[in-house]
Amino acid sequence: MSQAVDLMIAGMGFVFAFLVVLVFATMFMSKIITRLTPPEPATPARTSRAPSSAPASVDPDTAEAIKKAVAQFRARHKK
Repeated sequence: MSQAVDLMIAGMGFVFAFLVVLVFATMFMSKIITRLTPPEPATPARTSRAPSSAPASVDPDTAEAIKKAVAQFRARHKK
């Protein structure tokens, strides 16, 4: 029975040590990646496209259905 307890403690010790090494390796790799990659911009880049009521690829029937659905949604969710 004592051999089983010794083996269990040794196995749990190896697993714990492996997990500690894994955590530190992950943190180290994360620091390396953040240093090598450029930072992302704080705000997304704006496009120079002018806003339009509907894209040219949407037919008028679909645009009208969308307008009615939006109006219906707003009417139901009025505060």
